[in-house]
Formats: sequence, C-alpha cells, structure tokens
Amino acid sequence: MFDNGRWTAGTLQNQRVADKPHSFNQTYLKTDFSAGCNMTSPKLGCCEVILLVVGMSVCFSLPAHAQTESGTIRGSVTDPSGALVPNASVRLIDDDRGLQTEVATGSGGFYTFSSVRPGHYRTEVEKSGFKLVSLTGITVNVQDNLEENFKLSVGNVSESITVEADAVNVNTTDGTVSTVIDRHFAENLPLNGRSFQTLIMLTPGVVVTTTAFDDQGQFSVNGQRADANYFTVDGVSANFGVTGYFPLVQTAQGALPALSVSGGTNSLVSVDAMQEFRVQTSSFAPEFGRTPGGQISIVTRSGTNGFHGTLFEYFRNDVLDANDWFNGYTNNPPLRKAEERQNDFGGTFGGPILKDRTFFFVSYEGLRLRQPATQETAVPDNAARQQAPPSMQPFLNAYPVQNGAELGSNLAQYNASYSDPSSLNAYSIRIDHVINSKMNLFGRYNYSPSDLSQRGPFFSSERVLSMQESVSSSVPLLSKFAG
Repeated sequence: MFDNGRWTAGTLQNQRVADKPHSFNQTYLKTDFSAGCNMTSPKLGCCEVILLVVGMSVCFSLPAHAQTESGTIRGSVTDPSGALVPNASVRLIDDDRGLQTEVATGSGGFYTFSSVRPGHYRTEVEKSGFKLVSLTGITVNVQDNLEENFKLSVGNVSESITVEADAVNVNTTDGTVSTVIDRHFAENLPLNGRSFQTLIMLTPGVVVTTTAFDDQGQFSVNGQRADANYFTVDGVSANFGVTGYFPLVQTAQGALPALSVSGGTNSLVSVDAMQEFRVQTSSFAPEFGRTPGGQISIVTRSGTNGFHGTLFEYFRNDVLDANDWFNGYTNNPPLRKAEERQNDFGGTFGGPILKDRTFFFVSYEGLRLRQPATQETAVPDNAARQQAPPSMQPFLNAYPVQNGAELGSNLAQYNASYSDPSSLNAYSIRIDHVINSKMNLFGRYNYSPSDLSQRGPFFSSERVLSMQESVSSSVPLLSKFAG
C-alpha cells in the first residue's frame, strides 16, 4: 500500500471483540528494573557516519508529509527596569538525556527553542553583569507552545537564582483546544485490553459511536464523522487502514487508523512504549488539515543515559468468573462455561548506545485471548433425520443433534457455548542519535501482526460456519531530522 509517499504494509478488519461486562477479573504483575550507565562519549566514528548517511537517504527518498510532534519554548529576557536584554545566552538542558542546546536573544531580547522533544527540561539564562537565572521543572508535552519569560537581577555571573517552573502549562499562544494524556496517567488506570481508546473518551467533545458500514470509526469528535479522525505516531500518519466493506467510501484513501484485528491501539503503540498523546478537537493549525475530526498525535518513548526496563503480565481466567446467565436461562441443564483466557504480557528496555549521543528503546507486547460466546441456532430435528432418504442422511447428520425445543418445519433449537481465539504480537524498536546541539536523528520500526478466528462471522449468511480473519499491519522505518 502506498500512502503519502511512504510504502506501508497492512490491512485492517475493523471487527471488534467486545469484552463481556459481567465478567471482569484482571490481575497485573509488573517488574521495573534500572541500572546506571557511565560511558565515554567518543568523537564521530565510522558507524555514526554510516547511520547519518542512511538516515539522510531515507529522509530525502521518502518525502513524508508529517506533522511535528515536538514543542516550542519561547520568551523574553529583561533587566530589573523591564528593558529587553539582547545577546543573552539561554541554555535548554534535557534532564533525561543530558543534551544541551544554547541560543542567544536577538536585538529585541527574545529567544526561541523549536523542535523540542517532549520531556523534562531546565533552562539557564546568563548575561555579563547579571546573576545566572535557572528555571527547573519544565515539562514539555507533545506539540506544546510554552512561553517562559526571565527577569535578570544585577550581580556577578557566579551568583545564581533558581526558580521552579509552574506545573500547569497554559497555552497562551493560539486557540487550539486539546487534551494531553501522559504515560504516567495511562499506567495508573486499568485499561481493558491495554488499549488507550478509553483515554481518548475522556476528552471533551468525544463521544462513542456505533460502527456502521459507511462510517467505520469508533468515536466522533464534535459531531464529525467517526472515520474523520487522524492518527499520527511520532509525526507520521498512522491512517492507512481500510474497511472490508466493498464500497470503501472515505476509507479508500486510508481514513482509518491501523488498529489490531480486535480494534485496539496495541498495533500502533504499546501503552508501555508510549510517552504521551494529545487529542486536538478544534481550532488546530492548518498543518492538521487532512481530516476535519480529532487529531490524535502519539509520541513514543526513547532511551536515556540510564538503562531502564519493565516486565508486565495481565491475565484473566474463567475460573474466577461465574457462568454466563444465558447458558442457564435458555438451557436445562445449563451449558458448560466457555473458556475465557486473556494473557497480555511483554516488556520494554531502553538505554544508551553512546552516552549523550545515541540511545535505543525496544518493546514487545503479546496478547493471547479466548473470548467466550453463547449462540442459538437451528438444526434439523430428529424427525427430519429419520424420515430423510438414505442419500440425504449423511448431510443432515453433519449438523449437531438438537438440544432445545422444536421450532417447526423439521427444525429444532441447538444452543452452544464456545470461545473465539485471537492473538497479537507487537514489536517496536527506536534509535535516537544526536548529530550536534541543533540536529538529531531518530528512526522507529514497528511490526504488529494480529489474527482472529470467529465462528459465524457477521458477514457470513450462515450462522453455523467458521471463518478465519487474519490481519497484519506494520509501520516502516521512520527517520526524521530535528533542528
């Protein structure tokens, strides 16, 4: 599939496996481990040159029209009288990776840091004849536009003043209406299926919609079509999914996110590999003009100067659940309880390859699910089997024997419980490399095949057949320069 100048592989069957609300037992086991790293930072070597050349070739050969996921910090520097101070040195320091970027205020006393990756920072302002001012605790979220103004005090540059930044970031630069969900918020909430659609529903103006043939989304933003929402991962479009409905309608251009076969976002980004995401609902910039619905911008995690990792396992089991009420209501004796199994497991690991220069982050998430269901259908009754000609009896005997009431016309009820299996394997790796203080390169590869086996699928005219639905989607190597 070719989308916006990038070759991508994948299809989408937007067929959701709904969890049964009456049985929800989930246990979560997670282990965090970390280790410090003390590595030297050599000069630009041969491998770094090769990485740079490959990255440049990817960037210039694949003209991706991406929305930036980075933020901006701007502001002014003034003296005690309120006059603007030109040629003051302003340093932005990444607390997670130790990177440092320095700019000087112009003749008007203003400074700007563009392409600031989401994370935690501190800022230092230095000017001869004034005390050093340090602002700590700056948090930059995806696509933030922050304004930090500094007022210098007269004194020796060896003296310093430290100020803690306000924890609440208020957008005063434009009229965009948006909501940010960060990783810590997502980790502290129980997410059914480890998919963050439910977090999107927390955004004002977002409502859940019923999936229709010609409107294959899951939610509507401010009354727009459900298939008019636009997903990006690290600034690159994730809308290359199509529906299985023959009149493709809007999905012919790739209007659906490449979700898993169960309808989850695990195929885009595992929750443990996600840094944060922003949902813009209205008044967003023209760069987000492909679709009129919500703009969901997802940012993935990157490695730092320390080795960090997590292991997790979520599980559900029918041993902890009661029997389905319908199994006993429509059958005497009750039907057996169908198997329910959910094992969602995986882990992440990240750290430095070269201290302060090159970082890696890998993640894996596996899902093994058996979803129980109870179904009522019609089969030939005992009289029809006995009265049928010998040549027809083998065909009638292929049907299961009735276990319910007579329906007339030589048909009878047959009720059964069963489980539909599905699975997911989501792999991703991200490499970040710092060229210099004003340019960095990163690439991310994601491969997340998923499959579902379903009895009596919705598109089948017969309710006694089984059909295999197999889906795989992958995001190619995405490389980008930031300066």
